[in-house]
Amino acid sequence: MFYRPENGHGLKHNPFNAVVTPRPIGWISTRGADGSENLAPYSFFNAVAYVPPQVMFASTSTKADRDGTKDSMANIRDTGVFCVNIVEYEMRDVMNVTSGAWDKDTDEFTKAGIARAECETIAASRVADAPASLECRLTQIVQLPGEANFVAFGEVTGVHLRDNCVVDGMFDVLKYQPLTRLGYRDYSRITDVFELKRPGE
Repeated sequence: MFYRPENGHGLKHNPFNAVVTPRPIGWISTRGADGSENLAPYSFFNAVAYVPPQVMFASTSTKADRDGTKDSMANIRDTGVFCVNIVEYEMRDVMNVTSGAWDKDTDEFTKAGIARAECETIAASRVADAPASLECRLTQIVQLPGEANFVAFGEVTGVHLRDNCVVDGMFDVLKYQPLTRLGYRDYSRITDVFELKRPGE
């Protein structure tokens, strides 16, 4: 099968999200200029640089009560900071609650019953029990082709690692089993890892 996206795919559901998988989930926490809190998951998320450490996430839709984007991106645009919380398998249900298109005054931490803690280097809350949280200062927002496609890039200014995830001096993903996004409504968790050495190592 071959199709050109501009001509449609002819399938029951768009296969694009199912092709580019698995995707890590950035659980983005922000605080608005008015002090309101927001927490929402994004699967268009990844690390993009080591030195200095940098990450990105993309927001690709709008809400009626925001100006052409969603709560996370609107807050970041106003304040210049955000926190990326890593999602573990055990948090799948509360993470899913925060994915709803709630109005901008809804505090998803409270709605989903998620414990929060204050960040150290930025003015925002983080998921207190997350395996890891990355405090970020915005470096740039890039608008991509399309109606509401925005990518936020941030430099990591603080890193929280849950103590039980650090084993023998390494961050051990099997201690929390990362939740990953597949296509459609499908997710997966990492339960098995193996090592490959690059040629010459």
